[in-house]
Amino acid sequence: MFTIIAATIFLAAFLLAAGTIVGMFALYRDKMIAALLFEPIPQEAPVYRLRISRRRATPDARTPARPLPASIFAA
Repeated sequence: MFTIIAATIFLAAFLLAAGTIVGMFALYRDKMIAALLFEPIPQEAPVYRLRISRRRATPDARTPARPLPASIFAA
């Protein structure tokens, strides 16, 4: 008796799932076909023009550059 009840419940669940899948395919058939056939409009790749400007470091005329000590090169 348990087997018959379990088989009936299993069959009902299977038929419900199959019916849901078939119903979804029937309702959304046009949308699925349109999505598969859709070709996006080609767009031109954006062109980026960058201009980098840096101010040059100007040496200060008031403070002369000091020479490096000789001990730095003695290593």
